[in-house]
Amino acid sequence: MTVELVEIAPGRFRVKRDTPQNFARSSHPVPYVISDTIEPTEQVDGKFYTSKRQFRAVGRALGLTEVGNEKVKPKTRGSVEKAEKKARAQSIRKAIEIVRG
Repeated sequence: MTVELVEIAPGRFRVKRDTPQNFARSSHPVPYVISDTIEPTEQVDGKFYTSKRQFRAVGRALGLTEVGNEKVKPKTRGSVEKAEKKARAQSIRKAIEIVRG
């Protein structure tokens, strides 16, 4: 078995493979294009839309949130003040002493 190398850049080689010339990933003429059209869908304003862009624009204008596209608010940390931490630790110590008797 012999391995044939092909130079792809100066000083860079890869193994030569037999690939078919008409290698299509799908039967569609342009497989990676996402269409803007949808089935007629009713928005809360009572109108039917066949364009995703228009449907979403009306929803945003009315203050609606599309499920899956909402922005999550960052979580805030609990108390980080030293005095609050110390008070919490003291209350936990006190509770443990009460339980242990």
